[in-house]
Amino acid sequence: MTLSPRLVQSEFHIPKDIFDPIEFRYTLTEAKNSAGLCRTVISKVNDFFAEQFEASTDPIHLVYGRADFMDGLLQALWSKIVGETTNGLALIAVGGYGRQELHPYSDIDLLILAKDEEILANFSEALTEFITCLWDLKLEIGHSVRTISDCVDVAKNDLTIITTLVETHHISGDPRLFKTLQNQISPNKMWNSHDFFAAKRDEQRDRHRKYANTEYNLEPNIKTSPGGLRDIHLITWVARRHYGVEHLSELVELGFISNNEYQLIQENMRYLWRIRYSLHCLAGRHEDRLLFDHQRSLAKEYGYKDTKKSLAVEKFMKVYYRCAASISAINELLTQHFEEAILRACENEEILDINERFRIRNGYIEAANDRVFKQTPSALMEIFVLLAQTPNIHGVRATTIRAIREHADLIDDNFRKDPRNNAFFVQLLNSRFKITTQLRRMMRYGILGKYIPEFGKIMGQMQHDLFHVYTVDAHTLQVINNMRRFTYDNQAEKFPIAHAILKRMAKPDLLYIAGLYHDIAKGRGGDHSTLGAVDAIEFCLQHGYTKRDANLVAWLVEKHLLMSSVSQRKDISDPEVIHDFAVEMGDQLHLDYLYALTAADMRATNTTIWNTWRASLMRQLYNETRRALRRGLENVIDKADWIADTRELAMRKLEERGISRKDSDILLGDPGEDYFLRETVDDIVWQIDALHKHKDKSKPLILLKEYDKRAFEGATQLFVLAPDRKGLFSDITNALEQLNLSVQDAKIYNSTNKNAIDTFILLDAEGLPIGENANRLAHIKDFVYEVLTSPEAAQEVQKRTPRQQKHFISPTQVTVTTDIVRNQTVIEVHTPDRPGLLANVARVFTEFDIALQNAKITTLGEKVEDVFFVTDDNLNPISDPDVCLAIQERICQQLDNRPSH
Repeated sequence: MTLSPRLVQSEFHIPKDIFDPIEFRYTLTEAKNSAGLCRTVISKVNDFFAEQFEASTDPIHLVYGRADFMDGLLQALWSKIVGETTNGLALIAVGGYGRQELHPYSDIDLLILAKDEEILANFSEALTEFITCLWDLKLEIGHSVRTISDCVDVAKNDLTIITTLVETHHISGDPRLFKTLQNQISPNKMWNSHDFFAAKRDEQRDRHRKYANTEYNLEPNIKTSPGGLRDIHLITWVARRHYGVEHLSELVELGFISNNEYQLIQENMRYLWRIRYSLHCLAGRHEDRLLFDHQRSLAKEYGYKDTKKSLAVEKFMKVYYRCAASISAINELLTQHFEEAILRACENEEILDINERFRIRNGYIEAANDRVFKQTPSALMEIFVLLAQTPNIHGVRATTIRAIREHADLIDDNFRKDPRNNAFFVQLLNSRFKITTQLRRMMRYGILGKYIPEFGKIMGQMQHDLFHVYTVDAHTLQVINNMRRFTYDNQAEKFPIAHAILKRMAKPDLLYIAGLYHDIAKGRGGDHSTLGAVDAIEFCLQHGYTKRDANLVAWLVEKHLLMSSVSQRKDISDPEVIHDFAVEMGDQLHLDYLYALTAADMRATNTTIWNTWRASLMRQLYNETRRALRRGLENVIDKADWIADTRELAMRKLEERGISRKDSDILLGDPGEDYFLRETVDDIVWQIDALHKHKDKSKPLILLKEYDKRAFEGATQLFVLAPDRKGLFSDITNALEQLNLSVQDAKIYNSTNKNAIDTFILLDAEGLPIGENANRLAHIKDFVYEVLTSPEAAQEVQKRTPRQQKHFISPTQVTVTTDIVRNQTVIEVHTPDRPGLLANVARVFTEFDIALQNAKITTLGEKVEDVFFVTDDNLNPISDPDVCLAIQERICQQLDNRPSH
C-alpha cells in the first residue's frame, strides 16, 4: 500500500484486539457471511473510536485511524471479491479519503483504475459485486471507474478532477497503475505549478466571495468558509504540486514556512477537526455547518458556561472565530509567498526605495532588511501609513508580513504611549487611500489588537442573535468602511445625506475613532456605550486631540444608539419629539456626526436593517431636526399651529377639486388632532377625495399607493376606513400576515362618526418593496375588503417559524406605562419575531376592549420591539393596575405558549 502525504504525522494505530487487518483478511476469506462479519467489525471499530473521542483523544489520531481502518476493510473485501492479484486494475482513494482523512460520516471517495477497457470488461461482474457490497454495508461511498487515459483526458481540463487526483493513495490492486497515473498527471505533463496555483487562487477567491469574504458568518462552514479547512488544503495542494513535498513539515526545512507557522497550522487544524468530528457525531451524518443548535451543543460539550457577561455559545464561537482568523492570516501569508515564488518568479525586478526602512519591489512593499522592526519598532505603524498614502502599492511581500507578525510583541505600553506611534496612527486615519484595508491588515497581522488592547478583547466576539451578523471586531471595521464609502461620488444617490455630510466634514478622523470605539466595551458587563465613551476620551487625549474633539467622540460613542432608537420607536411626526431630539443634539455639528455614525452602524449591523423604510425614517428625523436647529431651540413650532396649517392647506386643495369644507368634515368626521399632525397634506387630500367618490359610505374604503418617495420610498401605504367594531385591528393585521406583508408602521384614528381610520405602511415579508404589480395590489385590496366585510375569511395564521429564529426564542417582555402628555397608556412588547405576532397581540387588545390609538412597529433581526399607544373605550388611559398586569400576562401567554410549528 502506497500512502499519500498526510498533512501532519501520526503514529496512532488501532489496537489489534479491535481490528487486525491481516487477521481480518484471512477471516473474511473463510467467512460464509461476509456482510455480517464486516458489519460486526465496523460496529466494533465505531464503538472504539466513540470511546476514544469521549476520552479526548487527539482528533488527528482519530481521523487518520479511521482511514487506516477503512484501508484494511477495503483491502480485505477487494481481495475476496475482485481478487488477490489483479494486474491492470487498482483501487485508489481520492479526495479527503485520499489524504487519509475520515471523520465519522465522511464520504469514502474511490477510484477504480483500469489499464484499459478490456480489463474493465473482464472484471465487470466482480466490480459490480464489490460496489454493491459497500452499499449494502451502508458506507458513504462515492466512486468512479476510469482507465488511465480517461483520467488523463478529464484531468487536463478540469481543476476539480486534477485536484482530486493530486491527493490520492493506493489501497489495493496493481500498484504499477497508481505510479503510472501519478506520472501521467505530473506538473511537467499537465497543470504546471504556475497554472495550477493561479487557478486554485482564483477558485479560493470565488469561494470566499460566497461567504462575503469574512470568517465571521453567523453559521460558518468549517470546511469551505474563509478560515476553514479548505484554506489549509490550498496550501498543501500547491506545496505538493510545486515543491513535491510529502508532509507540511518539509516546508519548514525548505524555509517556506517557519516552525511557529507549522505548529500554528497543526494546532488550528486539530481544533477544526475536533469540531468537525463533533458535528458528525451530533448530526448523525456528514455535517460541516456550525448551525445555531450545534453551536450551543458544542459549547456545552466543550465545557463553556453562561455568565452575566457572556453566553457559553459566545465563548465557544469566539475561540472558533479566532482560529478561523488565524488560518486566514497564514493562508494570506503563504498565498502571497506562492505568488512571489510561482507567478512572479520570472519577472524583471523593479525596486523603488521609499526610505531607509522600506522599499517597493515590483509593486509590493517590503522591509529593507530583516532588522528593521527590531531596530525601529515604530516601523510597525509606519508601514501601514505608507500603504494608505501610496496608491501604487499593491500589497505587502510575504517576508515582511512574516516579520510584522513575528515582531508584534514589541508593542507594549511604552510603544502605545510613544508620540511617534500615536502620530502614525492619526496619519493613517487621515490618509486618502484604503484606510479600512490597512486597519484590516493591522488586525490580521496581529498589530491592531496589540496597539489598542481594548480592541484585542473584542476580536472574534460573537453576538448571539440574528440582528448582528458579524462579530464585534468585523462589525467595527465594516462601520469605518461604510463611513469611507459615504465619501464616494457613486454613493451620493444611495446615501445622499451621509454623502453630503462626509463631503463637508472637517475632521472625518473623529468619526472614524467614534466608529472604532462605539462597540468596544461589549462583553464587559454594564452599559457598553458609557464604558466605551470613557475609553474613547482616553484614546483621543493620548493621540493629541483637543479636549473639545475628545468630548465630541465620547458623546458620539455614548449616544450612538439614540438616533436609530428615536427614528424607529418614537413618533417623529410629533413636533415635541423633534424638539427633544434637537435639544439632545444641540447643534448641526453633533447632528451631522451622529447621523453619519448611525447610518454606518446600521448598515454594518445587518444588510437587511438599512432598508428604504428605515433610511427614510432616519432622513425624516435628520431633516426635521435640522429645521428645528435652524429655527433655534427656543422657537418651537406650536402643535396647534402645525395642525391648523395642515388642515387649512388640505381644505384649500380639496376645494380646488370641488369638495367643500363642510363636505370634507362630514365625510371624514372628526378624527382628532393627531390625524392632522401625523398625516401629510397630500395624503389627507388623497383620502378625502377617494371617500368623496366612494358610493356606498356604509362599506369599507380600501386604498393603496406607494408611499411618498421623498420620505419613505419603497413602502406601500394601505388606507382603511371602515365602521369601527371590536376586533377590527386584529382582523386587518391577520389579513396582512396571510398576505405575507410586513407592517412597518401603523397610524390609528377613530372619528366621531364611528369610523375607524387606519393607515399601515407595508413591505413584503422579506422587508422589500411590494412593487407596482397591479394584480398583486388588487389582490391585497380585495382580500382586506373581504376580511372587513366577512371577518370569518381571516383565518388564524399558521406559519412555520424559520429554523434560525427557533434558536433565539426567549421570554416575551411587556411593560405598561402611562404617557401623561398624550393621556394614553403605552404598551411595549419585546419578543423574538415569529409569524402572526402582530395579529396575536391585536387579539389581546380585542379581548380586553383596548382601543389602539397608535403603533410603532420595529423588527431588528430576530427581535421585535413594538410600542402601542392605547386607551380604554372612553379614550382614557388604562389606570387599573390589576388590568395592566392582566394585559401583560395575557400578551406573554399568547406569544410564548403558541406552537412554533
